[in-house]
Amino acid sequence: MKELSHLSPNPGATKTRKRVGRGYGSGLGKTSGRGHKGTGARTGKGRPAYFEGGQMPLQRRLPKIGFRPLNHIEFSIVNVGALDIFPAETHVDPASLVASGLVRKIGDGVKVLGSGEVTKKLDVVAHAFSDVARQKIEAAGGTARLVVEIEDVEA
Repeated sequence: MKELSHLSPNPGATKTRKRVGRGYGSGLGKTSGRGHKGTGARTGKGRPAYFEGGQMPLQRRLPKIGFRPLNHIEFSIVNVGALDIFPAETHVDPASLVASGLVRKIGDGVKVLGSGEVTKKLDVVAHAFSDVARQKIEAAGGTARLVVEIEDVEA
């Protein structure tokens, strides 16, 4: 076992640095490995990373797509049909949706959409409802309330 005072790097772990411009015998004399003339031979910034030799660069060839406004809200989606896993007359809120695994994370809020059928009377609380979802929940005898309405009542 080596002592701390005698430690050295593993063989091949270190390389000797290139000593450019030190004569013909070094193999890196005269042009110092930069070739003759051209952009690569000059000092300074050189070409940008996206330069493709005068060809139209990739980021200019691709179409510009998409725009995401600052006030963009991304809801987690739950369909009305999925709410049938809860027993009748249950209070269903975003926290219980996460606990049941119907929603992975609440994020900006939970929106209930109208795909599927609900057969049980449920008290559903969410951040948003589609019109069809609200109608189906109320037709089954349940209530569809917004989280904002609940917070106003508690305040």
